[in-house]
Amino acid sequence: MESIVTMQSWTRYVPLAICLSFVTDVSTSVTHYSIPEELKEGSVVSNLANDIGLDVNTLNRRKMRLDIIASKKYLDVNKETGELYIVEKIDRELICPSKSSACYVRLEVILENPVRIFNIEVEILDMNDNAPQFRRDVIYLDISEATQKGERFSLSNAVDPDVGTNSVKTYHLTESEYFSIEVQAGRDGTKLTEIILTKALDREQQAVHNLILTAVDGGTPARSGTASVIVRVLDTNDNTPTFDRTNYDIQIMENSPIGSLVVHLSATDLDEGTNSEITYSYSLYTSEKTQETFNLNPSTGEITVKGMLNYEDMERYDMEVIATDKGANSLSGQCTIKILVQDMNDNHPEISIKSFQSPVHENIKLNTVIAVVSVSDKDSGDNGVVDLRIPDNMPFKLRESPDNHYELVVSEPLDREKVPEYDITFSVTDRGSPPLSDNETMTLELLDVNDNVPQFPQLFYTIRVEENNAPGALLSSLTAFDPDLHENQYLVYFILEKEIANTSMSMLFSINPENGNLYALKTFDYEIEKEFLFHIEARDSGSPPLSSNVTVHIIIVDQNDNAPVIVSPWRAHGSVVEEKIPRSTDKGSLVAKVIALDTDSVHNSRITYQFLQVTDASLFSLDQYNGEIRTMRMFSYRDPRHQRLVVVAKDNGEPALSATVTIKLSTMETVVKAYSDMTEVPLEYDIFSDLNLYLVIGLGSVSFLLLITILVTIVIKCQKPNASKAAPPCRNSVISERNSTIADSTLVSNDAYWYSLFLAETRKGKMVVRQPVPKGSRYIVSSIPRGTGLTDTSDSAASTLQF
Repeated sequence: MESIVTMQSWTRYVPLAICLSFVTDVSTSVTHYSIPEELKEGSVVSNLANDIGLDVNTLNRRKMRLDIIASKKYLDVNKETGELYIVEKIDRELICPSKSSACYVRLEVILENPVRIFNIEVEILDMNDNAPQFRRDVIYLDISEATQKGERFSLSNAVDPDVGTNSVKTYHLTESEYFSIEVQAGRDGTKLTEIILTKALDREQQAVHNLILTAVDGGTPARSGTASVIVRVLDTNDNTPTFDRTNYDIQIMENSPIGSLVVHLSATDLDEGTNSEITYSYSLYTSEKTQETFNLNPSTGEITVKGMLNYEDMERYDMEVIATDKGANSLSGQCTIKILVQDMNDNHPEISIKSFQSPVHENIKLNTVIAVVSVSDKDSGDNGVVDLRIPDNMPFKLRESPDNHYELVVSEPLDREKVPEYDITFSVTDRGSPPLSDNETMTLELLDVNDNVPQFPQLFYTIRVEENNAPGALLSSLTAFDPDLHENQYLVYFILEKEIANTSMSMLFSINPENGNLYALKTFDYEIEKEFLFHIEARDSGSPPLSSNVTVHIIIVDQNDNAPVIVSPWRAHGSVVEEKIPRSTDKGSLVAKVIALDTDSVHNSRITYQFLQVTDASLFSLDQYNGEIRTMRMFSYRDPRHQRLVVVAKDNGEPALSATVTIKLSTMETVVKAYSDMTEVPLEYDIFSDLNLYLVIGLGSVSFLLLITILVTIVIKCQKPNASKAAPPCRNSVISERNSTIADSTLVSNDAYWYSLFLAETRKGKMVVRQPVPKGSRYIVSSIPRGTGLTDTSDSAASTLQF
């Protein structure tokens, strides 16, 4: 470990919260590591716990944590092994942008019980992971074509973020007969580059030289970067203007309008800039009559008609024109022109656009004037009568006005979304023979107005979401389209507020206002929430804004995440249900009924019942759909007195979930019970097979039993209370006989628990009374032993359960 000079020099890297706390032990030394940059995530630097002398087994107990004095958490410690490893790739040039030779990431290891702080310093070593790069991809260099051979020109250097030998080492230039490169070392260690002119330049032969400058670093393998060097050769005035031809023969019609173009002279100068700018003029050999009849434009070289041409007065004109450049030492060239006048009467109709309104809004009113056009023809008679037309398939029409003026007006509604612009061609034709015509095309642009509402592809979206979804999950993308332009088509999406059970839709769902992505903000439970119905609105940014909405139906899809719950026969958690039945029970009698509930959907909550364990499979049957347990035969003296039945209730999900109930059946001998109508139940007697052996004992026993029977009858008569008036039937009271059965095999209400108790108690010969509790929705269930008559429930020693 490398020690630090003083403790105070380290505290400037310690977070303020630690500097102000009472630290029991702060290490005054620094643990130093050196690693190369760009290590993969998960790479192990070293076993930090061993290096600083800590027991790996105590790291979790002492709540070891790592504080990094940097913008990102590049490293972390495995608390199980004590290893310091890479969390995120480290870019040396990012955390140490300066060209300094050393780059460090400083960390603090903090432990509690007792508190200790260890200082860690990780040096990041440079790798050659950056190529040299020029500040500009293109370097322009202007050199006059008069520059002498051997002249030097400086070029900008390349930059390499790496340091040491990985920085820029040398430069190369593509081969050229005109240029070479020379590299020199600067005072600060950088490489300076100069380009040398090795051959005289001629701009007229080659005006631009394209070179490639390559910078190479000293890394292994070496990396390089390039820049284009464009050498532009500057012009000197060393070329004379030249005409296309030295002699021109021109024919022109008489009565040509003043300003009509006779010829457009064009002289070229291979130079550029002012050295190639040319002015035209008549020479001294051109007569004054010719100069009065024709005009020479000194800038463009156009010769136009200046005076009236009459074939009978003069049929030929001769002139000489000089072209002169504007260089410092001007140069010139010349040509001769012969003009012949032809006798013909030919004038074309003309179109003049007086006004044209473009662009216009697409909702412009009908009959609005778009343009005013005038037409003319210098001929006379029928040759001067013209007709103006526009194409028939356009929503415009021409309306004639005095003085050969026409107004272009809107005749049909315009729609920019169908046709964004119109190219309107005005065609004019005279009535001469043959007719002459002319045309003019104008482009009318339409400006958008917010006249289209956003449109969803569907009017109704049904989205199925499985329950137990992850919060923030993307449900669907609801994207609308607006055919308008610019801000009129920029859409914003939001959920129309609606409350369900005092919960706003914005608390359950979220929509991205820019792209319409719909997200779930919570995890849904099918057993609590089965569906949601709300609206999503898309609104454009026009003025006024237009909007449309779409209905979204979220359906929560059930998962089989709830196991069946046994509600009948009721028993405490983990206990065994005990039932008593007479041994004289007939075949097919109902012994017990198992009822289970499942809060999942209909498909997943379909429950089937089957025996998991049974003492005697030939004695009982179980209906797999309604859970009824019935006897398959009568009991015999060989059957055990106690029967153990384990019933499993299994749902229809994938995978299936189940619940079990254990029923312990005890058989008992039939006894005589007195009812209010004094009905007696005969007792069962065992029949002995050997009558001869017990004949004497039997006769004595019959006499004894007769005496006992008389005594028991007298006692029962004495103990029987006076019959009280039966309580009037109450709608909240249920009185059930032992043989009563319940056909319904499925419970879906809150009375399931009460029903299970009712079934169990009535089987035991008891009366069950359910009374509503004044506060809340619970019930009081009373179990009252059955006597010879009905007694007041308040006087009985009934056991009461509350639900």
